Amino acid sequence: MEEETVDIEQQELYEHHRFTVDRGQATMRLDLYLQMRLEGVSRNKVQAAAKAGCVRVNDAVAKSSYKVKPQDVITVLLPEPPHEFELIPEKIDFPVVYEDDDVLVVDKPAGLVVHPGVGNWTGTLVNGLLYYLKPPATPYLVHRIDKDTSGLLLVAKNEESQVVLAKQFFDHTIERKYNALVWGDFAEDDGTIVGNLARSPRDRRTMDVCDEEHGKHAVTHWHVLERFGYVTLVECVLETGRTHQIRAHMRHIGHPLFSDASYGGDAILKGTTFSRYKQFVENCFAVLPRQALHARVLGFEHPRTGKHMHFESPLPDDFAACLERWRSYSGSK
Repeated sequence: MEEETVDIEQQELYEHHRFTVDRGQATMRLDLYLQMRLEGVSRNKVQAAAKAGCVRVNDAVAKSSYKVKPQDVITVLLPEPPHEFELIPEKIDFPVVYEDDDVLVVDKPAGLVVHPGVGNWTGTLVNGLLYYLKPPATPYLVHRIDKDTSGLLLVAKNEESQVVLAKQFFDHTIERKYNALVWGDFAEDDGTIVGNLARSPRDRRTMDVCDEEHGKHAVTHWHVLERFGYVTLVECVLETGRTHQIRAHMRHIGHPLFSDASYGGDAILKGTTFSRYKQFVENCFAVLPRQALHARVLGFEHPRTGKHMHFESPLPDDFAACLERWRSYSGSK
């Protein structure tokens, strides 16, 4: 039996497995076969993946009951598996916007890391979700937003929902709109940024736009909401969901996010050199000491009912206060 783990281009949170069935393999149900081959993946999760169209045999969508035959080529799209380290429940405050038996919608505050990892093994949203849900309940992530980005995050409460929602993200049918305050003004009211993204060779913590032969395909649509002369409030709609996509794309076109230290937005990039203006911008940085990015709108099809779910999050206090300062300043010029 051959197995290959392929890096899926469309969505970084997912794994793509490819199997070629042994010549001597006895006939058996597809879900049983995959349960044996996929470490740590339950039969329910395999069945949910098949139901969502995430399992193919010889390039055709297959049901769980399909009888596997020698030399069949099987491909499976699944959300990333659980990590090997122990997750510890912790009492952490975060607003829950919506909850039912299958999903949670959280309004993540800026400064909260979503998932444990190097440098952040505790104190994350996942640790807080474990405490909130109470063991043995487990939160299942279907996407992430950066530590210092605020806004709406969708969490599945069971494996079946995770797989169905993961497929929606993979197919780009999830509605996601962000508000971003960026440096500079725009000649047009709307635009689209298309550019592959890869880790920067200068700083592995950031992303760069690269040529078409490298990186991962990424598309961001933007629309001007409000102009302040030196900075602009825009709405960004994600067609793909790459790491730091909006931050890297906006820097690439010369409009880094306001107060974004990692992408050069924490310096005065537009405007005069007068001390009064410099002090004003520094005061804005103090009010909003993180990138000006907020996940404002989230829409999806409910994994069990199929009903369209739509949520909106108001701008958090720091973002709103910064905007008010720019409104006052630009209005007084």
